[in-house]
Amino acid sequence: MTFRPAPLRAAAVLAAVFIAARVVYRVLFNGAGTGSPVLLNLPPLRLPAPYAHVVFLGPVTAPGLWAAVLSALPIALTILAFGLLNAWVDVSRGFVRLARGGPLQGIARMLVVAWAALPALSDAVASVRLAFRLRGERFGPRALVPILERTLEHAGRVAAALELRGFGSRGTSHTDHDGGSPLQVRDAQFRIGEAQLQVGSFEPRPGTLSVMTGPTGSGKSTILRGIAGLLSHVDGGEISGTVIVGGLDRASAPPRDTARMVGVVLQNPRAAFATTRVRDEIALALELRGAPSLAGKARVLEVAERVGVTALLDRDVSTLSAGEATLVAIAAAVVDRPRLLLVDEPLADLDATARARVTTILRTLAREDGVCVIVAEHRAEALVPVADAWWTIQDAALVPDTAPSPSTPTGARPAPIPVPEQPSVLTAAHLSVHHKGTPLVRDASLDLHRGGIVALVGPNGAGKSSLLVALALGEGTPGTARAGTVDGGRVALVPDASDDLFTRDTVAGELRAAERRLARGKNGVQPQPGFAAARLARLRGADGMPIGHEHPRDLSAGERRILAIALQTMDNPEVLLIDEPTRGLDPAARAAVSAALRAAAEDGTAVLIATHDLGFAHGLGARILPMRDGVAPSAELEPARETFVPAPAPALACPTPAAFQEQGVTAAAKKPHRLRLPRGAELAILAAANLLALAAFCWPLLAAALPQDAAAATPYIALAIAPVAAVAVVLSLDGSVRSAHTVALLGVLAAVGSAVRVASTGVGGVEAVFILLILAGRAFGARFGLLLGAATIAVSSALWGGMGPWTPFQIFACAWVGAGAGLLPKRVRGRAELWMLAGYGVVASYLFGLLLNLWFWPFAVGAGTGISYVPGAPLATNLSSFLLYSLLTSTAGWDTLRAVTTVIGIAVVGRAVLASLRRVKPVSAGGGRVGGRSGDGPEAPPPTLTRSGGSLRR
Repeated sequence: MTFRPAPLRAAAVLAAVFIAARVVYRVLFNGAGTGSPVLLNLPPLRLPAPYAHVVFLGPVTAPGLWAAVLSALPIALTILAFGLLNAWVDVSRGFVRLARGGPLQGIARMLVVAWAALPALSDAVASVRLAFRLRGERFGPRALVPILERTLEHAGRVAAALELRGFGSRGTSHTDHDGGSPLQVRDAQFRIGEAQLQVGSFEPRPGTLSVMTGPTGSGKSTILRGIAGLLSHVDGGEISGTVIVGGLDRASAPPRDTARMVGVVLQNPRAAFATTRVRDEIALALELRGAPSLAGKARVLEVAERVGVTALLDRDVSTLSAGEATLVAIAAAVVDRPRLLLVDEPLADLDATARARVTTILRTLAREDGVCVIVAEHRAEALVPVADAWWTIQDAALVPDTAPSPSTPTGARPAPIPVPEQPSVLTAAHLSVHHKGTPLVRDASLDLHRGGIVALVGPNGAGKSSLLVALALGEGTPGTARAGTVDGGRVALVPDASDDLFTRDTVAGELRAAERRLARGKNGVQPQPGFAAARLARLRGADGMPIGHEHPRDLSAGERRILAIALQTMDNPEVLLIDEPTRGLDPAARAAVSAALRAAAEDGTAVLIATHDLGFAHGLGARILPMRDGVAPSAELEPARETFVPAPAPALACPTPAAFQEQGVTAAAKKPHRLRLPRGAELAILAAANLLALAAFCWPLLAAALPQDAAAATPYIALAIAPVAAVAVVLSLDGSVRSAHTVALLGVLAAVGSAVRVASTGVGGVEAVFILLILAGRAFGARFGLLLGAATIAVSSALWGGMGPWTPFQIFACAWVGAGAGLLPKRVRGRAELWMLAGYGVVASYLFGLLLNLWFWPFAVGAGTGISYVPGAPLATNLSSFLLYSLLTSTAGWDTLRAVTTVIGIAVVGRAVLASLRRVKPVSAGGGRVGGRSGDGPEAPPPTLTRSGGSLRR
């Protein structure tokens, strides 16, 4: 265990505040006049009815103050005890242990995902903040929409990763058909939405590497996701014909039931990691099927050495480079010795060295380990020496193909296309960039000319992106010369995460917003109607692209890139900087982006790109500036790196069919059976637990009806009932989170809610978080809202060490807020829906404050004041005392602020956030909805058609 002083410090502060509050209550109500000497002789003032029993002020003595302090010590010491416990116990590691097995595996895995999503959420906030600066917009409430869009895409990728690793698997045994091809596809159709792909015959053999190519949006990822099982069991698509994976019919076998046979590496693996440490990420598949701990650790070390990531095992996944993340994803995919490995765009983000390393690993897995490897890739030239078969998509059908011709070697450097001498528009001299004390760029100098195109090239981590950001924002280390345009003109940047530039939910909305920003610019130019659409059409060329009500993130990768370029060049900036313009693009899409950049240069813009695609840069006729190790651009290309040689590991060899079958049966036999409560029993437990929790909240009012001896024990009974009721609710609802998609959505949204809760300032920490709870409960149903409220409190309490006797009460209060939103009338839509949710937010804000005040009121005030709880007193007396206490402490202040915040938040972002949530509402693998029952939420919209890189036409 590691001692963390922060929770103990926070508990000490809270304990001191509690003691001070107890003294203040004693002075304000009835005074503190026990004994002598008298310190303050304040005149007592009796309040009018119905508070005639309350005396305001009174004499204050030293013994009276000391008595108030002593009366507060038991609660203060309890707070300190919980602080000490939080300081020694890492609750987040407890989530991991619970997730490995037992009756709470589903909810515990969701909490693990929530914890792992916090760094991704932080990255999303930083990226979107940068995007808003680049667009010249103020970072405000509207930023919640792109942040949420980005985190929901993260949830989709995590859901797919969990499903593919075997989350929720029943451990079904099977008989491998003949030990031959692990994949048989004959006369199959893969459909999603209106798109349909035909595959006549595709049966790659073990020990081979097959490459699948095709234009952007042709359907490579669709076929891979269909083979993996995501298309028909997660994405909402359909498969017909014959698709047999390891002897199982893919139409009936979900991905979780073939997890041991199929390893999958999805696009952008960094966005799909479901844990925080590399070691845990690689071991996830083993943990999900209940592998013994010692054997699992040995297997992780073995595969890490094989793939070459042993040095990364204790790293946080958020610190990995693109190449490192791809290698870790491959290790995680093969840790369970699959017979089939599907890899989607593994070379997209990588420099030449990393591409060679990944290619070597894939070749080794096929040749030496007997794995059937299938790769979908645009940059396929690197795979020519190792591929055994080539396939391409033509006319919506997968057909055999031949290897592509090798491109121009990187050592050959055709001369840049000559351009007329133009004036310099941006200069940077001796620019340095640091982040948290780490130098990212050192002594960089460059000069950009009007109409010229320059390309920064270099390995991952060379500092290219950091240099572009510094140039765009005019930032640099103090004491160095800063970059800037000669005449103060605008420097526009299309960042690596260019989708963060999209803040509206339709392409037409983005174009209208761009025109409004142009009209508000320094020149005050009033663009003609349709100006933005015309500029977009010019950049896109003859092919055109949707400019109506399509969501920007549903465009193809190339179209999204061109839309981002159009938005950033609407005002004809002096300089255009673009990071990785060809990532994930096929030759046709690269040609379209190339044409867009040439068009910008023809308009007089100086263009600077950062890229790993040296061929693309040469095709633009760009002047090449290599970077290496964070130093300044130079005139020479980087030297060749050493070739990576995988470590020999015979244990990675693919097992024989008989051994594979035996392993599957053994795993199924050993895997503990997870009980699912019958529907009636689940509802009964839920109802009873929530009623008990409500009684624990209301004990000060209920105790008046009990005998005096029993009433004295009521506070302690209430403190015991609340956590017991919370456990009962969690046990009964664990079956509602058996779907990987539900786990991922709950986890990611709980991370968002936790970040909002920790950042907010309200009593109980729930001002702005009400907005998310209400909107998510409305979109996904009462069960989801109940679980999200509870998970938000659990994760945020673990985040800042705030676990205490109050935690179960906060869990129920927030859970009821989310569940109540899911129980509102389903048919209300449009503006009326937002008005309804805002009204519910006001009511929920005040009821939340009253409930949290009610259970804690007797502990907070203590005995002997005019507003104290008096055991055995008439109900009207205690109720009036409580209402006065609540009015003074929260109702007139924090509760009102909470209600106002909720109403404003729903009014500003409610429509857009609801639309984002409903876009990702999945059809679970079990056929149910996110909330666990189809009746828990509103009618589901058509299933989301895209969860692979955000593109519908992938």
